[in-house]
Amino acid sequence: MTLPKPLLRRAIAIALVPLTAAAALAAWPDAGEAQSAAEQHAALFPVCKGPVRVTCVVDGDTFWLRGTKIRIADIDTPEVSRPGCPRERALGRRATERMRQLLNAGRFGLAVPPDGRRRDRYGRELRIVTRGGQSLGAVLVREGLAARWGDRRKAWCGA
Repeated sequence: MTLPKPLLRRAIAIALVPLTAAAALAAWPDAGEAQSAAEQHAALFPVCKGPVRVTCVVDGDTFWLRGTKIRIADIDTPEVSRPGCPRERALGRRATERMRQLLNAGRFGLAVPPDGRRRDRYGRELRIVTRGGQSLGAVLVREGLAARWGDRRKAWCGA
């Protein structure tokens, strides 16, 4: 039995309503998964290579986001471009990779540091990177891959 065209269209529309509602509910975050309104940034971050940098990770405390160079304001990480020793280079590479992983793990927020500084002396935007109300820089500090900004400079080449 074939339905007349108007009835067929109505049947299809009626069948699509619950499917559309189910898809919308599946996309809606659970209460525990709700993202903060401040966590509005997300991108795919490779490690920076070459002179053109749009969205990539330079090192453990610096990255580019859509053409803006951002210095993570609450940490200092080992150098990768001019390290003082092989140990600093290795730690710097680990910090770079870990920050890349953290940035790629989901949406994040960018907050102006509490002291209100918006740019450093090199013109980089100063921001604290957050997810779920926690600093991603603090993750690197806990893992031994960064020092808190403002603390005595860490001797990455020391024992």
